[in-house]
Amino acid sequence: MAIKSSQSLVSEALEQIKTISTDEAYKMQSDNKCNLIDIRDIRELQKEGQVEGANHIPRGMLEFWLDPESIYFKEGKLDLNKEMVLFCAGGLRSALAAKTLKDMGFEKVSHIDGGFGSIKQSKFKII
Repeated sequence: MAIKSSQSLVSEALEQIKTISTDEAYKMQSDNKCNLIDIRDIRELQKEGQVEGANHIPRGMLEFWLDPESIYFKEGKLDLNKEMVLFCAGGLRSALAAKTLKDMGFEKVSHIDGGFGSIKQSKFKII
């Protein structure tokens, strides 16, 4: 049995999803056109800080919190009609997560190139 590497899974995901820059994400958030979703672990947020106005949904709960059929669904937490803009620390987990949301049927999904590392160098405010 051949096991796919995490690298090949990320590469496949990147071919199927939309990757946006921090500037594009900042404009979308400023114009209230997206749900900015931080999928990092809570310990990462506590250590590194978080992006003002971002929703925190840990990677392990993403599918459950966004599935209206799930007992973990967070009613009203996000506007499901807006684009889901995901980010993690560096862009690998968010690529996989964005592909998963597309697989679930979400059409407007993207992730931020470079993740939180790039966000820290951008216009976003870190709190």
